[in-house]
Amino acid sequence: MKMPSFVIAYGCRYRAPLLKHHLLHFTTTTTTPTPTPTPTPTPTRRYHHPRLLCLGLPPLAVTTALSSCNLPDPSLFTGNSLCRRMERFWTGSGINKNKAMVEHLQQYGVIKSKKVAEVMETIDRALFVPDGTPPYVDSPMQIGYNATISAPHMHATCLQLLEDNLKPGMHALDVGSGTGYLTACFALMVGPEGCAVGVEHIPELVDSSIQNIKKSAAAPSLKEGSLSVHVGDGRLGWQEFAPYDAIHVGAAAPEIPPALIEQLKPGGRMVIPVGNIFQDLKVVDKNPDGSISVRDETSVRYVPLTSREAQLRGY
Repeated sequence: MKMPSFVIAYGCRYRAPLLKHHLLHFTTTTTTPTPTPTPTPTPTRRYHHPRLLCLGLPPLAVTTALSSCNLPDPSLFTGNSLCRRMERFWTGSGINKNKAMVEHLQQYGVIKSKKVAEVMETIDRALFVPDGTPPYVDSPMQIGYNATISAPHMHATCLQLLEDNLKPGMHALDVGSGTGYLTACFALMVGPEGCAVGVEHIPELVDSSIQNIKKSAAAPSLKEGSLSVHVGDGRLGWQEFAPYDAIHVGAAAPEIPPALIEQLKPGGRMVIPVGNIFQDLKVVDKNPDGSISVRDETSVRYVPLTSREAQLRGY
């Protein structure tokens, strides 16, 4: 199936990220029962769902995109249904190369900078997903141990948000580094004079992520020591290479861990999903005077940031 040019695929860790301040408009029709054979007009009901994603698309375009979705009762309609539909559009588009995946993300406005595009083209996602899974589909993937690798658009979003804090020579921390994909991207952005650190509390994932990185364009950084991956509780950060210009957290915390705020450098930025049932991707900036500014970027659904034991039990 060819994807309409106005449709964007947005799958996340179990629920799509939803950009605030945009409304997705969709229309359903219902036929009013009448006891007489006289034809009655079909009223149109319009719904505005503020927690669904629409990147500035005109209502008509979105309505057209959704016309074949066979929407259920609006009271039962959630972002999950829409995003699964969009994900099928993405899946059916025949993306089978890393470069094509990046080009799609650029086309949909997720990747806006040349640097992020270059890094995501250079680090092949196929090296960081389990064998047998389609690496370039815009969807999270199970990687074992009740963990996932985020969808490509989510990695792109976080790289965009952190780009100014991932310049050559800077220090970056990836909490919940999983298969090592984003840690490898960080390493390319900060360069050999910088420092990219991954922290993951599942030892088996740390071992496999190191093997993944060795096959990737970030292998020289690993060999030279500017990239490292460690077994540890990410909620405590990694003090050895602190303070960090950039911190990314790949699981949802009930609240922002104090240790991560402490290890964030003045002028630094952290991107972290926060919440339980309802989660928001928060952008945390530490001001030069040490004060903290926090804003919500988008609604998301991530696996919880918890202990290794709780994760292995299934939370």
